[in-house]
Amino acid sequence: MTDVVGDMTNRLLADAGIGAGMRVLDVGCGPGDVSFRVAKLVGEQGQVVGVDRDARPLAAARDRARELGLSNMTFAEGDLGALAPEHGLFDAIVGRRVLMYQADAAAAVKSLSRALRPGGLVVFQEHDTTMVPASVKPLPLHERTHQWTWGTVEREGADIHMGFHLASVLEQAGLTVVSVRAEAVVQTPQTRYRTAAIVRAMLPRILQQGVATEAEIDVDTLEERLVEERTQANATYISDMVFGAWARKPA
Repeated sequence: MTDVVGDMTNRLLADAGIGAGMRVLDVGCGPGDVSFRVAKLVGEQGQVVGVDRDARPLAAARDRARELGLSNMTFAEGDLGALAPEHGLFDAIVGRRVLMYQADAAAAVKSLSRALRPGGLVVFQEHDTTMVPASVKPLPLHERTHQWTWGTVEREGADIHMGFHLASVLEQAGLTVVSVRAEAVVQTPQTRYRTAAIVRAMLPRILQQGVATEAEIDVDTLEERLVEERTQANATYISDMVFGAWARKPA
């Protein structure tokens, strides 16, 4: 099972110009998935600083960096809108599925850009539910599963249309948008996506928001049932639209 969205992230970072020797800030880094992708691009001469307000995933990121022997990675607890001055200036700021959770995304980016050197890059990747789920043939279980995850995210207060808003958010923050793209996660009877794993990870949140019950979801058999539904319908299904954009701070 390939990491489709991860591959999208890799392409976005590389195409935006994240490269050797750069000093990069990963905001809302969590356990560091994007941070470690950036670390490969900047190399030993570069530096990656990951910031998140949750200490638990940061601890996991630090452990992983130690295990890999990566001394050019630092993880710090903090809020997007209040970066500590000691972090200094960066060549680029990156984030994935972060702006959708900000009450004022443009203000958050504008605040972040103060830590960016003139001419520096801002690269964000955000999901959007405006056009998904999509299939020519009816796939009721897939549609219910989509509602379990994204209905939960919406009830938590996130902007589930941030992909479409991404370019305007960057412009409102005073940045010059260079490029915007959108890519789809496409599932066929022969391909598999991490849908069941995502639902399993989100299950406590789904239950807390009252979106579905454990019995309705039956997470242990969910992957098998999803594949069976696509196979019986011989259907292609688009589960996610992922927007990516990069912009520059005026010199």
